[in-house]
Amino acid sequence: MFTIQSKVHVEGIGGLPLFNFLINPSDRAYQSWWPGTHLKFHTRYGTPGSIGSLVYMDEYVGKRRVRMTGVVAEAQPGKKITWQFKALIRLPIWLHLELEDDSRGVTVTHTIRAGIGGIGRVLDGLFRLYLSDDFAKAMDEHAKIEFPRLGALLQSSVSESVS
Repeated sequence: MFTIQSKVHVEGIGGLPLFNFLINPSDRAYQSWWPGTHLKFHTRYGTPGSIGSLVYMDEYVGKRRVRMTGVVAEAQPGKKITWQFKALIRLPIWLHLELEDDSRGVTVTHTIRAGIGGIGRVLDGLFRLYLSDDFAKAMDEHAKIEFPRLGALLQSSVSESVS
């Protein structure tokens, strides 16, 4: 099993607005977050945000186009979202977003975990080919750009609704 992890602090906003945005996906909102890089993010099946619902995400991470269908595996409002990747079956790949508020904003910990462990770890090398060191670097850079952008987008949405 292996992990790709990034941490980024987002000023001026808490974890709950980020959680609410991410757990209720829409293509239009996702595209406004990072035009040209974020392409699609919507619920394919089930009630948005409910455990077991399916989401579809399509974006560029560096030069690589990443398309993912994920099952909402965990959702703790303002604290954590976990999606498990799915093709025909659930794959041993998870995307975890952990949100930790502080007096200045929120720290987002973005973690991709992949692998089986035990006897199944012989398959981990296949995941490692796709989730390479180059991909890990691109993912870290992506996360450090995207979450401050989301914070700014959500802050501007709040200030527009107050005006």
